[in-house]
Amino acid sequence: MTGKAVSLRDRLEARLAAALAAAGAPAGTPAIVAPATRAGFGDYQANGAMAAAKRMQRKPRDLAEAALAAADIDDLVSHAEIAGPGFINLTLSDACLTAELDAFDANVITPQRPDPAAAPVVVDYSSPNLAKEMHVGHLRSTIIGDAMARVLEHTGHAVLRQNHVGDWGTQFGMLLTWMDELAEDATALGHELLEHELADIETFYRHAKERFDADAAFAQRARDTVVRLQAGDADCLARWQQFIDISMRHCEAVYSRLGVGLDRSHVHAESAYNDDLATVVSDLDAAGLLVESEGARCVFLDEFKGKDDKPLPLIIQKRDGGYLYATTDLAAVRYRCGTLGAGRILYFVDNRQTLHFRQVFAVARAAGFAPADVELEHMPFGTMLGADGRPFRTRAGGVIRLTDLLDEAEERAFALVSEKNPELDEADRREIARVVGIGAVKYADLSKHRNSDYVFAWDSMLSFDGNTAPYLQYAYSRVQSLFRRAQVDPTGFDAPISLREGAERALAMQLLRLPETLATVAKDGVPHLLCSHLFDIAVAFMAFYEQCPVLSAADAATRDSRLALAQRTSAALRTGLGLLGIGTVERM
Repeated sequence: MTGKAVSLRDRLEARLAAALAAAGAPAGTPAIVAPATRAGFGDYQANGAMAAAKRMQRKPRDLAEAALAAADIDDLVSHAEIAGPGFINLTLSDACLTAELDAFDANVITPQRPDPAAAPVVVDYSSPNLAKEMHVGHLRSTIIGDAMARVLEHTGHAVLRQNHVGDWGTQFGMLLTWMDELAEDATALGHELLEHELADIETFYRHAKERFDADAAFAQRARDTVVRLQAGDADCLARWQQFIDISMRHCEAVYSRLGVGLDRSHVHAESAYNDDLATVVSDLDAAGLLVESEGARCVFLDEFKGKDDKPLPLIIQKRDGGYLYATTDLAAVRYRCGTLGAGRILYFVDNRQTLHFRQVFAVARAAGFAPADVELEHMPFGTMLGADGRPFRTRAGGVIRLTDLLDEAEERAFALVSEKNPELDEADRREIARVVGIGAVKYADLSKHRNSDYVFAWDSMLSFDGNTAPYLQYAYSRVQSLFRRAQVDPTGFDAPISLREGAERALAMQLLRLPETLATVAKDGVPHLLCSHLFDIAVAFMAFYEQCPVLSAADAATRDSRLALAQRTSAALRTGLGLLGIGTVERM
């Protein structure tokens, strides 16, 4: 499908905005259409007349009545009325709803094709440090960023994923020196030891750090190795690349288990900007932005001040000539704007970096690295906490590896599935446990506002009650069981839909509001709203399932109508969960 599908709310918004203009409101006055806050108020409520009338010094109710009289909405609305001082309550017609349900696949399920003339959206997420294995601290950036990339693509945006991995710096001197020591023994045992250690990056890092802290001569060799690496020494670069490749394979294994759409083609690492850092410094200097402060080269902008009202610096180059994260991030902004041609750049990095990104964005604007029409947006997120309210860690206080967390999720889900469906063979139970366990971990995170901290709790995330992945996956599997019992293939199933019962209409409204939710998620970077909407769809379906007999309906037309509504429900749940990077199962 070319272009972006227009939701019911957007159509109502456009037509009522035109009606407000026809009623005398200034051109461009928004109608402010939102879902009605109560069932008795209809399906949507337009509040734009209130604010417009105040500016016009006119009675809001008079303006609302004039706008409603001028509105071209008869093909969408069966009933409209003025409420209170000037709200316009709107009830959609059944004919409108059934027409929208007929076009559901094209307008909601099928991804919208991007406008080839539109600038792409760059999404920066995950960005692990390749010196160590991925741990729980990488989970939020990875899955929130991935969900947002999926939603943006689905809603008709060209997306460029960028995995800004940490693959450069002093710690790599330590690691390469440890590699040298293990490789010095030319016997088969030595090679086996090196391969064994590199197979467990976490152990490899720990042993190297222990040696670095305990042996001054080793530490000095490590520092010398960093100098040679940064100078482009061929042997150092070859060993560095070997380590990076192995570390990336660890990341890719985690991405595969999480169902995250990142691969090597999306990696544009810290090292990729190394050759540009000196140019960043010289360009900032040429722009008159650099100031020397205590031997370091910094940028001071008036808008950033500390508690003592003194200007806060963004340090660009250290006294010893070394560069910092800010230098690399400025090079990345320039690359993404200039080379990639981004129109919008989203950074999914935790909320501790808020000031850093505010400063980087402001300096990038001042230096001309980012044109004024390119949106630079930090999408911060909170911390995953344990039951004690502190950052989630092992009982011993260590950081939990993501692989260990996912292993436990699958095992807990397997025990749960085995308890509920012991008759399934083990292979089926293992596959269901994989989808349910991984989905539960991801959904528990994604269903919280990204700005919030949240407490990681196995029992609640694996519950079949409430706003959880298992509940939604169960709702999906219940639809599939309907079609199995009806001996009907749900793929491509279609039939005329009639909305005769309140539960049918309520479910239809939840389904047809999905594009509105996706548009908000794409705009504001808030995937928890998609989770909430999918939960609302599942709840509406369960009510429909209980109140409206499907297979035992009074006649074939009613049965097929309800099957068609159920089919759209399963498509919405499968699509919505898929946009969150969560799978579905045919039976649970």
